[in-house]
Amino acid sequence: MIGRLTGFIAYKDTDGLLLDVGGVAYEIAAPLSTLAALPALGQKATLEIHTHVREDDLRLFGFGSRRDKIAFRTMLRISGVGPKMALAVLGALSGEQLSAAIRDADTRRLCAVPGVGKKTAERMILELGGKLELGDAAFEEPSKDSVFSELSSALKNLGFKPAQVERVISELKKEDEGEEMPFGDMLRKALLLVQEKSR
Repeated sequence: MIGRLTGFIAYKDTDGLLLDVGGVAYEIAAPLSTLAALPALGQKATLEIHTHVREDDLRLFGFGSRRDKIAFRTMLRISGVGPKMALAVLGALSGEQLSAAIRDADTRRLCAVPGVGKKTAERMILELGGKLELGDAAFEEPSKDSVFSELSSALKNLGFKPAQVERVISELKKEDEGEEMPFGDMLRKALLLVQEKSR
């Protein structure tokens, strides 16, 4: 997976940019705040990259800081929030403004972002609470072990027996290839495995 790219800006507009890295131009979507801070065409730039993989789609999203990248990834785990909305949020609100809006449960500020309704804003406040505080330590990505622990807890809360859950988690760990996957997708995959093993 691509985590960071350094290259020369070949093209940029309000939707994203082309970053020339050793003769290979990567098409990267980015929030307006990141695009506005980029140097001029032909200049060197470094971007933190989130590689978004789906069955029929592979896209790169670029950010000027690790903080924004982790905020973007965290938002993707929220029901109803896709890449387009997450980019809009990070383009409209600076890291400090987003952190303040979440801390103060300011749904009005979040709803000012195009495409964000009250229910989505409330889910964002619930899911992002405590994760956007200033400081690098608050932006450590969850380890795989903590993700699997959260997944195990969710399956048990859904009524599955501990033995079933352990088998499924073990299977997922064997299949894990380090690919970033939103928690909701991991849960759906786990549920399918539970059903298969219960037949």
